[in-house]
Amino acid sequence: MATTIIKEVKTATDLKNFIRFPMELYNSNECYVPPLIKDEMKTWNAKDNPALAYSEAKLFLAYQDNILLGRVAVIINHKEEKELGVRKVRFGWLDFVDESSVSEALINTVIEFAKAKNIHQIEGPMGFTNLDKAGLLIKGFNKLATMIGLYNGDYYSTHLENLGLTKAKEWVEYEIQFPESLPDKVLKFSNLIAEKYKLKVLNFKNKQEITPLVEPMFDLLDKTYSALSTYTPLSEEQKKTYKEKYFPFIKKDYIICIEDENHDLVAFAITMPSYSKALQKANGQLFPLGWWHFLQAGKKNDRANFYLIGIHPDYQRRGVTAIIFKEIFERFAKIGIRYMETNPELEENKNIQLLWQDYEPVNHKRRRTYAKTLS
Repeated sequence: MATTIIKEVKTATDLKNFIRFPMELYNSNECYVPPLIKDEMKTWNAKDNPALAYSEAKLFLAYQDNILLGRVAVIINHKEEKELGVRKVRFGWLDFVDESSVSEALINTVIEFAKAKNIHQIEGPMGFTNLDKAGLLIKGFNKLATMIGLYNGDYYSTHLENLGLTKAKEWVEYEIQFPESLPDKVLKFSNLIAEKYKLKVLNFKNKQEITPLVEPMFDLLDKTYSALSTYTPLSEEQKKTYKEKYFPFIKKDYIICIEDENHDLVAFAITMPSYSKALQKANGQLFPLGWWHFLQAGKKNDRANFYLIGIHPDYQRRGVTAIIFKEIFERFAKIGIRYMETNPELEENKNIQLLWQDYEPVNHKRRRTYAKTLS
């Protein structure tokens, strides 16, 4: 058996190899969705990723006989440590061939990094923040990946468990096929809630009208998830980064915003056309033709992805989700969307999962992070 050599990413060529490795590993996999290489490059540039201002990060590549067989990133989020008292090494961007010596070398690299920092906990796969991709896929290997979800082979979890890592957190994802019409009880209940709390759904003439609401959306996101022990509020720089990264993909008919009688935002939901097939065709590049595939996906699509939802704590468990789903259904019916896939939600986050309960959701994917306590 060849010896596995771990090499730290130091050069532009190393970084390119790091980013492209999973694209080559899953080149013939119909369910893998490659990221945009430009976005991946920005992740590791301090000018483009504000999380690097309060985080330590190192990238590593695994070789055997000069053949690249795996990769991993290690991260220490000092903001998480300061604000939540959580002291751990996050590992992410974990990919490897089905060879135990490679996965062992990569995880040992994570462990050695943690020990050198006198940290006794590792967990992954995770990114820098709560809005980064996280969670090893453990169910749904034959399902098309989404733009914000990780994809990996079915052997990853076995490798990590054999190395002594155990389940830390678990997320669930659902697929919903829209009915031809909503039940009368849903329509009546939605209208009743809107009248009772004097709520109004905003209609946008163009995408520019959404811009003033971006900041309130992020503020509402913080309020929605602040009760979760794992949630760290986003910095202003992070909000700006995510706005620049995802706002170009947003379409006005896919954004639902609800305000109260004082014109304060109390709930929102962000959905998008599925860009998975467009990303596969683009193969990491917007140019010369990648942009065209994105344009077509936005114009003609029968599938959408549910990305973010925010509901003010004062309106949670008060039926506001009925208004959101009614609005999603009516808008999607007009533009031909028949299927929707939810974003990953922590399995204990029942408040969000209640949104789908009346629409026969199918739990088609599961993912989890793995952790290990070091002696």
